[in-house]
Amino acid sequence: MSKPLVLVNFKTYQTASGDAALNLLEAMEQYGNGPATLVAAVSAFDLSPLSSASSSVEIWSQHLDPVGLGGYTGWLEPTTARSRGAVGTLINHAEHKVPIEHVEELLKMLPDGFPVCACAADVEEAKALAELGPTFIAVEPPELIGGDISVTTADPSIVSDTVAAVKAVNPSVRVLCGAGVKNGMDVATALELGAEGVLLASGVTKATDVHAVLKDLVAQL
Repeated sequence: MSKPLVLVNFKTYQTASGDAALNLLEAMEQYGNGPATLVAAVSAFDLSPLSSASSSVEIWSQHLDPVGLGGYTGWLEPTTARSRGAVGTLINHAEHKVPIEHVEELLKMLPDGFPVCACAADVEEAKALAELGPTFIAVEPPELIGGDISVTTADPSIVSDTVAAVKAVNPSVRVLCGAGVKNGMDVATALELGAEGVLLASGVTKATDVHAVLKDLVAQL
C-alpha cells in the first residue's frame, strides 16, 4: 500500500483562500515528504498559484463537472482545471452533492491516473459509488462535519463497515474517513479501522498553530 493520505479541504475559509492559502500551503510543504501523502483541495480560483508554488503537496480541485469546453457558464470544466495545475479532485462532498450520474460521467471524462475522491454520507452511498471505481471514497457523516468529535470516536463502525462494503464491491478503491478529524490520534484510529487516510478541513485551516497541527497529524504514522 502507498502512504496514507491526509487530504486537507481548504473550502472557502478566509484562512485558506488567496494569500492565506499560499501561507497554508507553505506550512504543509514542510511535511509533504514525510510518512503521509499530503493533498490540498483548493478553490478553483487558487489552483494556478498554489500548483506553481507546490513541490511536495498535491493540489486538487474541490469539485469538477462533466462538461467540455463550450457553453457551460458557471461549471468547472476538467481540462481547464488540469491545465491550471489540478492533479486530482473531490466530488460529491456533503456541501456540494451531485447525482451519482454526475460522478459516473466525470470519471469517464478524466484521464487514467487522475485521482478522484468521491464523498459518501453513509455505507450505502459508499457502496453505490464503489461500483463506479473512483480512486478513493471518503465516508463523512454530515452531522459530524466541522464538529469537535471525530467520526473515529463518534461512529467508528461506519468507518470499518464502509471499508468492508467498499472492498467487497471493488477492492482497488481506497477508503478515507472524515468529519471532525482533528489530530494524530484520529488519523491513527482511522488507519486501525481500515481506512487508508483522512479527509479534514477546519482542524487544519482554522488552526491557531498550523505547524503544530500538521506535525501532530503525521506523528503517529
